[in-house]
Amino acid sequence: MRADPGAYRRASAGWRRRYRRRRLVLAILAALVFTAADAVGLWALSQADPNTHVIFSDEVTGPMTPGQVDRIGQP
Repeated sequence: MRADPGAYRRASAGWRRRYRRRRLVLAILAALVFTAADAVGLWALSQADPNTHVIFSDEVTGPMTPGQVDRIGQP
């Protein structure tokens, strides 16, 4: 019994094709999940009332004492 000399090459091409297809499907699925999460986040932000969600409401002009250092902002 003699083995077909191109059998391994054909099998390897099939493996590579399935591997590329699997990676493409995974990339598309990851992009869809990212897009859906981004859309839900933007939708939630657009539904919020801009006047009620205040994170920083107090006005700080500088450090209260000479030894106190303000750590907010760029270094």
